[in-house]
Amino acid sequence: IKEDKVITLGFRESSIPWSYIDSSSNKVVGYSHETAMRIVNAVKQELGLPDLQVREIPITAQNRISLMQNGTIDFECNGTTNTAERRHQVAFSNTFAITQTQLLTKKTSGVNQMADLAGKSVVVTAGSTSERYMRTFVQKNNMNTNIISAKDHSQAFIMLQSDRVAAFFMDRDVLSALLTRARDSADYKLTGEPQTREALACMLRKDDPQFKALIDKTITAMQLSGESEKLYNRWFMSPIPPKGDVINTPLSESMRELYAHPNDRSFDD
Repeated sequence: IKEDKVITLGFRESSIPWSYIDSSSNKVVGYSHETAMRIVNAVKQELGLPDLQVREIPITAQNRISLMQNGTIDFECNGTTNTAERRHQVAFSNTFAITQTQLLTKKTSGVNQMADLAGKSVVVTAGSTSERYMRTFVQKNNMNTNIISAKDHSQAFIMLQSDRVAAFFMDRDVLSALLTRARDSADYKLTGEPQTREALACMLRKDDPQFKALIDKTITAMQLSGESEKLYNRWFMSPIPPKGDVINTPLSESMRELYAHPNDRSFDD
């Protein structure tokens, strides 16, 4: 980064409210994107490069790890779950959010829990931990469930809206955000027991302890100072662009605990 005077940041185009393109300004916005920009500012200070160029590259759940490994991006802070398996390929920062996975269905679907997916179709976002979990769950329980992988969250929700699938399985925050912006939101429900806890973190290349230390220090300072909570309230409890929708998901106890005790632990260790 110091040699090239460029830092390359991966972003997600439709991962509301973590990282997405605001159609009114055509800029990348969101809770985790703002966290990423705080890290960029820390890098500028650390390297004494106030004019450091920031290059933003769109990534998907499917290609994010390979783009990290081949050097296309330097880091990404979106909705990526820190897992033991992924740590064989990449490194993760301190956790910036904790979420759970659930089902989003139409109220008329007859789906109230995971077992109700038998004989039906469910959509997941390709390359996500939710996809991996759903495939394992269906196989383990010998369910004749058709699992469809969508390229991103928006495409998955469109498949649910158009009745191509009976449910969308994903992080609850992502589902709530999609629901908030949908014209037909009253037709849907979040349902079923939460299946997994997800520690969302920034992803960076392996074997770069200096960069990880700087990212962790930045996230820790934001969480202990109260800045992260303000940021959370801005994106989850206040009107967000482009249309001023409010997701209205109050800060959970597990998030309060995280902000009080910053760490980089995952839930599958």
